[in-house]
Amino acid sequence: MSAVDSLLSLAFREGANELRLGTDRAPAMFGTPKRLSIPKTPNDMLRHLLGGLLSPDVEAKLRDAGRAEATHPVPGVGTFRVTLTRRDGEGAFDVVFVLGGPEAHGTAASAPVAAVLPVPVASSSASAAPIVDAAPRPSASAAVEEGPLGVDAAPTLALVQLLTRAAAMGASDLHLATGETPMTRAHGALSELMDAGPIDVEALLGPVLDARVKARLAGGVSADFVLALEPVDGRSRVRGNVYRASGGLAVAFRLLPPGAPLLEGATSPLIELAQLPNGLVVIAGPAGSGKTTTLAALAREILDRRSVVLVSLEDPIEYTLTSAGRSLVRQRQIGRDVRDFATGLRDALREDPDVILVGEMRDAESISLALTAAETGHLVLATLHSRSSASTVERIVDTYPEGRQHQIRIQLADSLKAVVTQRLVPRARGAGRALALEILRMSPSVASGLREGKLGVITSAMQSGKREGLVMLERSLADLVRRGEVRLEDAQAIANDRESLANYLR
Repeated sequence: MSAVDSLLSLAFREGANELRLGTDRAPAMFGTPKRLSIPKTPNDMLRHLLGGLLSPDVEAKLRDAGRAEATHPVPGVGTFRVTLTRRDGEGAFDVVFVLGGPEAHGTAASAPVAAVLPVPVASSSASAAPIVDAAPRPSASAAVEEGPLGVDAAPTLALVQLLTRAAAMGASDLHLATGETPMTRAHGALSELMDAGPIDVEALLGPVLDARVKARLAGGVSADFVLALEPVDGRSRVRGNVYRASGGLAVAFRLLPPGAPLLEGATSPLIELAQLPNGLVVIAGPAGSGKTTTLAALAREILDRRSVVLVSLEDPIEYTLTSAGRSLVRQRQIGRDVRDFATGLRDALREDPDVILVGEMRDAESISLALTAAETGHLVLATLHSRSSASTVERIVDTYPEGRQHQIRIQLADSLKAVVTQRLVPRARGAGRALALEILRMSPSVASGLREGKLGVITSAMQSGKREGLVMLERSLADLVRRGEVRLEDAQAIANDRESLANYLR
């Protein structure tokens, strides 16, 4: 166990979803208004904190390529994506931990799953053998570094039956671990899959655990894959993430509908965003708040209303976007169709897009490219892990060293059109969860404060800017409570500021 686990656990308890460390830099956490009061970390202390994370392989990549990536599970918290970046100076480097691995749950609509579909995901014509997300075959060694894998094997009948049962229960996720009873997640709540009994993950996955998946696991990295299943009631694909835990192999499945959903609920402000000709729109929220679903719904609204070329970069592709004929859609999957988000964004600028959909802005390079695309006349839709609109802007700016932050603030003030921060709240009556939205629109006062580095102006502008389309999360929660859609105690648990929620309810 690395010494950094205690810092990651502390950040998680404070509501953060990202921790940043660096040589001669003070640790910082994001996704929460709280701050760590810890002094700067010398290089030797940083290396001690990371422990076994700095394996010889990671050290070699950091030295030769200037960058290395890994995953790091923390018991009771989840799995963090880890990005290490070399800096100028003798052995100096930065490390970013982002919570978002197999234990960071999200939501997805659900419907029954049935037998294996013997065709590629992207095709509706018959084929000789069942496959999983047809893709170029990487070598076993390369698979450790790549994204979602194509698996040339059908899932076992026992696995298909478990997925079918989970979908019939309305589950969005299915969690399996060797020696444990399967667990489903439906509308945010976990429950055992009754009468299933303890399972053996290796036997259940069977041929899915091919040489490439095993090579990835042996390298200390989880493996993503997508299964193609016979569509029933709209269900056709399942995303899986298999990883090693203390008790053995474990796997998390997400049940994916093939098509993007329609915008529902608080549709008016989101429909307005679909009319934007250019600029950057960020869908923010913590893990499991439905960001990808909202992003896909917004993209579908654009395709239905306009004639555009839409290029998406996703890891992996969760919703299949289609056009009625007036538009063109080019969906690219990271690790299968393109190496990474930054490469895909550079490519997209040469592919005549009107709209660029970025599954997640992960680092300074992808953020810079997204801002450049927005400045050059494209509409860029992206997601970011964050708890509020103000912290979204702060996180984007803090991704860069101090010398570049002024330039990024100016770019944001000119290019950012909106930040939509969302939460899913259990409904007071019946199943499902209600959507609460916080909406930041780039008004003159917000843009001016952003250029001057006065990020506090964002919160004050949102509190008084309803006429300009700015909506605080607490106002949205108060409206849901008044309509009887959610309980007060659930709204209080979600709110960033309980006192503000109480004021709106008065």
